[in-house]
Amino acid sequence: MNPEQFVLALQKNGIDLDDRQINQFATYYRTLVEWNEKMNLTALTSPEDVYLKHFYDSISAAFFVDFTGQHHICDVGAGAGFPSIPLKICFPDLNITIVDSLKKRIGFLEHLSDQLGLTGVQFHHDRAETFGKNKQFREKYDIVTARAVARMSVLSELCLPLVKPSGMFIAMKGAQSAEELSESKQAIKLLGGAIKETHAFTLPSEESERAIILVDKIKQTPKKYPRKPGTPNKLPL
Repeated sequence: MNPEQFVLALQKNGIDLDDRQINQFATYYRTLVEWNEKMNLTALTSPEDVYLKHFYDSISAAFFVDFTGQHHICDVGAGAGFPSIPLKICFPDLNITIVDSLKKRIGFLEHLSDQLGLTGVQFHHDRAETFGKNKQFREKYDIVTARAVARMSVLSELCLPLVKPSGMFIAMKGAQSAEELSESKQAIKLLGGAIKETHAFTLPSEESERAIILVDKIKQTPKKYPRKPGTPNKLPL
C-alpha cells in the first residue's frame, strides 16, 4: 500500500486526510526508518509495509469506534507509537497518553511528536503494572488501546485497570483472536469488563486477518490488580 493508496483506503472508510495530515504520515515514515537504523523499532521498513501494516492497521480501530472529540486515550506498550499516533494524526482533538517500558522508545516518541507538531500527547516511561496502580492514572481514561502486546488474558490485566467505568478497552489482535478471547473471558469479568463485540476483517491487498475486540468497563477493577510487574505474564488470570 503506497501513500496514495493509503489515503484512498481511509477515504473509503470515512476518514478524509488533509494535506497537513498526509505530510505528517510522510514525516512519521521518514523518522521511523531513520531511527530504526540505531534502535530496533520495527522489522518493517518499506513504505508499502509501514503504510499498510502499521499506519492503516492502527487506524482500523476507528472503522468501528468513534474517535471524534476530546477523548482521553491511553496506549499501553505503544512501541513505535502504534496505534495511538496514527489515530492522533487522524483525530487531532484526541488526548493521548503513551506508556512504554523502554526509555529509548519514549525518547523516539518524544522526538517524533515534536517532528509532527503534536499537542495533547504525554509519554510515560513505566511498566503497565506500575502505571495501573498509580492513583493519578488508574481508571482515568475513556479508551485504553493495545496492539500486539500480549495475549488477551494478560492484556486485560494491564489495560482494564486504566479504563474508567463506562469507558472502553480496545484490543487489536491478529488471527488467534477467537481463541485468546475464549480463554480470557473469566479474567475480563474479574477485572470489571464485559465483552461488547468483536470485528474481524482482513487487511487490503495482503489479506492477513485482524480483529478489533471491544470490552466495556462496567464496574471498578479490584484494587489488587494489576499484580506486580511480570506476574500477569507468568501467571495469567
